[in-house]
Amino acid sequence: MAERPAVVAPPRRRRSRIPVALLVPATLGLLFLVLPLIGLLVRTPWSTLPQRLAEPGVLTALRLSLQTATLATLLCLAFGVPLAWLLARAEFPGRRVVRALVTVPLVLPPVVGGVALLLVFGRKGLLGGWLDSTFGITLPFTTTGVVLAEAFVAMPFLIIAVEGALRGADTRYEEAAATLGAGRWTTFTHVTLPLVAPGIAAGAVLCWARALGEFGATITFAGNFPGRTQTMPLAVYLALETDLQSAIVLSLILLTVSVTILASLRDRWITSP
Repeated sequence: MAERPAVVAPPRRRRSRIPVALLVPATLGLLFLVLPLIGLLVRTPWSTLPQRLAEPGVLTALRLSLQTATLATLLCLAFGVPLAWLLARAEFPGRRVVRALVTVPLVLPPVVGGVALLLVFGRKGLLGGWLDSTFGITLPFTTTGVVLAEAFVAMPFLIIAVEGALRGADTRYEEAAATLGAGRWTTFTHVTLPLVAPGIAAGAVLCWARALGEFGATITFAGNFPGRTQTMPLAVYLALETDLQSAIVLSLILLTVSVTILASLRDRWITSP
């Protein structure tokens, strides 16, 4: 009888020692990122936290922030997903220029974005004057203006995530659907979207988080009016001038939301098939 071949165990990875030249700056970088968060938790007025959270101004700002961030995310989904598909799957002249323009809000100072929105949608802007005279629609310094400002700065996060998911998706499923007689729209809705659903979900969450924390474009384009345009970041800024404890409580709420979002974006939720 032939002898069975011996099973060779795979070699164990040797744990290499971390170089001190890398460990020290890495530790300092971690402390630089973590210590401000620890300081926020230490200085939080825990004894009066429930009363401060129940204040009308806090609840109003929180409700407005959640509403506008959600509406901005829906707006980004409606326009961002088709744009991401165009960048990932279509070949057309100037695609690199379009991709560069899409990513401009990522590096553009938010205040500059707010000024740009005013120059377009203001009453004397490129489109704002026509909207006001024709339809009586005024966008600056309104809740709708908050949604537009948040969508402007948050949409690139969604587009980049969805485009990456589309590029990593297996196109053979779409080709198989086309050979079976499915049209482009049917293939997109029944094959492409389910394939990249984790990427869309991850991009939507990042988009929502960016919209929730938007400050510069919002205060420039929509102002800071309580109950109408004053979102959580604007309430934090205003509270810093009058009540530091309230500013800390508002910041703690935003920190909690951010940590929750990071916990939801684990690899098993955002890994594309």
